[in-house]
Amino acid sequence: MGTKAPNSIDVYVGSQLRARRVALGMSQEKLGHAVGVTFQQVQKYEKGTNRISASRVQQLSNILKVAVGYFFENMPGHRKSKAPSQDCVSKFLSSADGPALAKAFMQIKNVQVRRRIVDLAKEIASERVAALRN
Repeated sequence: MGTKAPNSIDVYVGSQLRARRVALGMSQEKLGHAVGVTFQQVQKYEKGTNRISASRVQQLSNILKVAVGYFFENMPGHRKSKAPSQDCVSKFLSSADGPALAKAFMQIKNVQVRRRIVDLAKEIASERVAALRN
């Protein structure tokens, strides 16, 4: 018998869990300890291979300081689907470099310098898009 594919909702909720955990700079081990499960169980939650119970979602929302609805917000296929900018933020925060870059960026106190960095990133991105079109 083959393994059953995870439910798409469980995968989405797991990805939301991972994005928030990573955004807070929290390890799977630390989150698991706070919830009372192993880090392997947290991995299974994040991959969607194990479903998160309603009481556990409530517990996670308290630990991660988000509303319970955060885990279900803007679910693909739901009537209120995610705006592209929100997709980018989720992907950015769940990437390897996203949280480190966000943390470093927020440590820059000079607002003008931060704006210049954003302008630079936009410029680089637009040059890349233009190169791909040609």
